[in-house]
Amino acid sequence: MDRKQIVKRHHPELNKWDPLSPFSVGNTEFAFTADITGLQSFPEQYEVPLGTQSNWGWHYTGGRDRFTEKDAEHQMFDTYGRLVGYPMKSGSKPEAYHWLRQNPHRLQLGRISLRFLLESGEEASADAINNIHQRLNLWSGILTSEYSVQGVPVRVTTACHGAIDTVGVRVESPLIGEGRLQAFIRFPAPDMVHTAWAKAVYPDWDHDDRHRTELRKLEARRARLERSMDEDRYEVGWEWSSGRLERTGAHEFTLVPESQGELLEFSVSFAPESPQSAPVHEIIESSERRWEAFWMSGAAIDFAGSRDPRAFELERRVVLSQFLCAMHSGGSLPPQETGLMYNSWFGKAHLEMHWWHAAHFPLWGREAYLLKSMNWYRDILPVARELAASQGYEGARWPKMVGFDGKPCPSPVANGLIWQQPHPMVLAEMCYQANPTRETLEQFRDIVFEAADFMVSYAHLDEDKGVYDLGPPLIPAQECHPLQGSKNPPYELEYWKQGLEIAIRWAERLQATVNPRWAEVALSMAAPPQADGVYLAHELCTDTFTGKNRDHPSMLGALGILPGTLIDPEVMRNTLLKVKEVWMWDSAWGWDFPMCAMTAARLGETELAVDFLLMDATKNTYLTNGHNYQRPGLTAYLPGNGGLLTAVAMMACGWKGNETAHNPGFPQDGSWNVKWEGLKPWL
Repeated sequence: MDRKQIVKRHHPELNKWDPLSPFSVGNTEFAFTADITGLQSFPEQYEVPLGTQSNWGWHYTGGRDRFTEKDAEHQMFDTYGRLVGYPMKSGSKPEAYHWLRQNPHRLQLGRISLRFLLESGEEASADAINNIHQRLNLWSGILTSEYSVQGVPVRVTTACHGAIDTVGVRVESPLIGEGRLQAFIRFPAPDMVHTAWAKAVYPDWDHDDRHRTELRKLEARRARLERSMDEDRYEVGWEWSSGRLERTGAHEFTLVPESQGELLEFSVSFAPESPQSAPVHEIIESSERRWEAFWMSGAAIDFAGSRDPRAFELERRVVLSQFLCAMHSGGSLPPQETGLMYNSWFGKAHLEMHWWHAAHFPLWGREAYLLKSMNWYRDILPVARELAASQGYEGARWPKMVGFDGKPCPSPVANGLIWQQPHPMVLAEMCYQANPTRETLEQFRDIVFEAADFMVSYAHLDEDKGVYDLGPPLIPAQECHPLQGSKNPPYELEYWKQGLEIAIRWAERLQATVNPRWAEVALSMAAPPQADGVYLAHELCTDTFTGKNRDHPSMLGALGILPGTLIDPEVMRNTLLKVKEVWMWDSAWGWDFPMCAMTAARLGETELAVDFLLMDATKNTYLTNGHNYQRPGLTAYLPGNGGLLTAVAMMACGWKGNETAHNPGFPQDGSWNVKWEGLKPWL
C-alpha cells in the first residue's frame, strides 16, 4: 500500500481563520497548538485556548496538601445493609469540594507569539492578516503557515522535536529586515478560569502576583527562564538566530530581531528543569523522522475506489484520527478528553474514557503507544487500594476523574461510575495478545488480579435468585441515572463477566492460584434486563426509550464493544433499531456513534454500521483539523477519534470468532472497496 499517498490526500489546509480548528504539533508527551500565524499570536480569534501543554506540567493552587479527599463531604448510601460514603456534592464544605475538583490541574506552559507592526508603527490586529494558506503535513508533523501583513508576505514553519519538549520556528519575511516583526513569550497565572460546566478551562492572564518569571541566564542568542508558582516550578529555554531579548512585562519577554535579512529562527524548550534544546533544522528533521516512522509502522487502510460517496470522508477521519490520537493519547498518562490541546475538566483524565482513547492502538499494530500509559496503573495501585478499602471493598477500585497522581475527586457523577473498572484488564489483555510473554503477564499481574478482587467484592449475591447484581448504588455509563436508583445495567453486567474471565485466564497462564470467587461471580451474573423485546438501560428503568432516551445508549455496548455472552442477539437487534429510531442524538457523545457501529457490525447489519459511523449529527462532526466537535467550548473530544479507529478496525478485520471474514462490518454489495494491512481482530 502507498501509505504516504493515503496520508497525503488528507493533509488539512485552511485559507481563512477558523475559530474551531487550530492545528497542533507534538510528540505524545508535549503539544503546541497554533493559530493561523503558525504560533499563538491572536488567541482571541479562537473559541478555545491555544495550549502549550505537557504530561509533566501540573499545578496545585496554594500547595499540594491544602486539602485531601478526607476533607470532602461524603454522602452515605445504603449498600445492601451497610452505608458506603461517596464525595458527591459540595455540601457544607464547598471550598474543599471545588479545590479537590480543580487540583492538580494541567498548566498552560506559555504563549509563544509573533507581534506584527504596521507601517504606522502600531501593533497589527488579526484583521491585518490576509492571503492565508496554512497546511499541516501529517507525514512529517510540520505546520506551514503563509499569509501577508499589509501586503508583505510571511512564511512560518512550526515543528515539535520528536523526543524533547521543544518547539522550533522558522520565520521568513521582509518584515524582519524592516523591524516590523517580533517574537514574544508570555506566561499566564497558574490558576484556571472555569467559564461553565464542561466547557474549556481558560488560563488566567490577570493575576501577575500569583507567579514568578525570572531570567536566570542570558547569553548571546540564548536565555533560560525559571517559572514558579506556589510549590511548583519549571524552566523554559529560548534560543534564537539573531536579535536581542527584552523584558516587556512582568511575565513577558520579547525577541527583537536585529538582522537586516529576512530570516529568523528560534526554539523554545520546556522541562521541569534544565530544558534541552536543538537547532531548528534538527527539530524539523526529528519531527520528520518520528512521524514517518509512525505512518510506516502498524496498520493502514485505504477506501479509494469505493462507490459510496461517504468513503473519502471516512478515510479523512481515519487518517486524521490516527495522527491526533498518537499525538494526544499516546503518552505516559491516560489523557484528558481534549488531549494536550487545552484543558477540559481542569486537564484531568476520565478513566472510563481511557479505553476509548487507547484501545485502538493494539488493533492498529501500535501497542507501544498503549503500553506507555498502562504502566501508570501500577503507579497508582496504592491509591486504588485505599479507595476500595475506604468503602469496605477488597482489591483495587479505579477512580474516575483524576490528575497525574490518580487521586479521585468529588463529583456528582464520577464516583458512582464503575465501568472504568475492567478497562485496565481488557487493555492489559490486548497488550498480551500483541506480546504473549510471561514478562507481559508479570508486568500487569497486580493490575488484573486486584481489579478482579474488587469486582467480586462489589457484586452482591441475590440469594433468592442465585445471581450476582451490580448496584445500587451505581451510575451506569449512561450518566443520566441516579446513584441510588440504578441496578444491573446490561453493559456493566457483561463487562464484569469479561473482566473476571480475563483474570482467570491470566492466573492460568501464570500457573497461579485462581481466586474461586472470580469464576463464581463470572458464571452467575444477573441477566441483562429487558422488556417488550428490547434491553433496558438498567433493571429499574422502565422508561428507557421514552424518558431516558438521551446521553449514551450504553446498553448497546454489551454486544459490540463486548462479545455479548449474556446477550440475546435478536433482542439486541431490536434494541439497536429502537435506539436509532427514538434516541435524542444531540444529547449523545462522540464515542456513541462508533459504539453503535460496532454493535451493528456484530449483528451483521453492515449498512447500519456505516450509517452510525457517519451519522449526520452535531457530536459526530469532525472538524478540518480532525477533532471530534461536541459543542461550544468542547471542540476536541478524542474518545470519538479513538472510538472511530476501533470501530473501523473491527469492521475491516473482524473480531474473535469471525477473524477470517473479509471486511465483515462493511456492506458486501460492492459499494465499499476497503483495502488494509496490519490490522488485528477485536477481542
